[in-house]
Amino acid sequence: MIKRIRIQIMDLINQIKEKARKLQKRIVLAEGTELRTLKATEIIIRENLAQIILLGNPDTINSIALANGINIVGADIKDPESDVRREHYAKLMVFIRKSKGLTYQQAIDSLNNPLVFGPVMIKAGDADGEIAGAINSTGDVLRPALQYIKTSPGISVVSGVFFMIFKNKALGDNGLLVLADCAVMPDPDEKQLAEIAIATAKTAKTIANIEPRIAMLSFSTKGSAQHPLANKVINATRIVQELAPELCIDGELQLDAALVDEIGQLKAPGSKVAGKANILVFPGLESANIGYKLVQRLAGAEAIGPILQGMAAPINDLSRGCSVNDIVNMVAITATQAI
Repeated sequence: MIKRIRIQIMDLINQIKEKARKLQKRIVLAEGTELRTLKATEIIIRENLAQIILLGNPDTINSIALANGINIVGADIKDPESDVRREHYAKLMVFIRKSKGLTYQQAIDSLNNPLVFGPVMIKAGDADGEIAGAINSTGDVLRPALQYIKTSPGISVVSGVFFMIFKNKALGDNGLLVLADCAVMPDPDEKQLAEIAIATAKTAKTIANIEPRIAMLSFSTKGSAQHPLANKVINATRIVQELAPELCIDGELQLDAALVDEIGQLKAPGSKVAGKANILVFPGLESANIGYKLVQRLAGAEAIGPILQGMAAPINDLSRGCSVNDIVNMVAITATQAI
């Protein structure tokens, strides 16, 4: 059973890596002096997954790599404190945040921080995506990304998805379900919930190459309960249908109606999603976070994520307990998001 799930995970990861190899995106690793990051860099270069840009003092990075027998030949090392593009980046920062009163000197000084330097590099067109968080908090990683990269057109919120892999291949798309938002927005309003659904559909298609069938989850199915919380989901579904009419979406649906065909057809007859959903959009972070952890712990599902979405360029946040392999996989995922 566990072996079967592991094979499914490897199939998905290998599919993502193959796509990343073809794309050859420029991915910034902002924590360039961090040991796991350097070990991951060696693997990424060896597997030809992306063009890696390490941020930090070159002498320090090379010294750490040498002392630990890590080969990072092929990585582009940039020192935020002395890079030739600093002046250009500072002017770009002032232009972006002039309404906030940012001065040129403040911009120059803040560029010493790799977590600022990375997103500004991306904004300037010198990189395609960034990963950090192995030694930095989520807030520190996301704050400069939101300040300089901002969100995608038509999207006002950043959200996070998990790819959940089950031994039961009848679930979702051959055992794969995509759950959102499990990481960022505590209580999205109906417009934000709609944006999360649209962003998740794009993420699922881009990363896993699946055709989205989106279930907007609630404790009610098609009016079985009357409550403002159910109305939020109903209205969010309507907004998605108006903004992205090409998407296959239905709501409000209870979880069993979304996943079990006979229940779906009983509660929502004729629905193209009920009983067949491969994307589950939860009404809020509380239910989403509890939901993904329930299926992970009780159903033995494996989770890949969180994968952040909604920004104009991909920035992904690592857990501070991440492994070298986690970083490698997240680089491949980020590269596919950067299409």
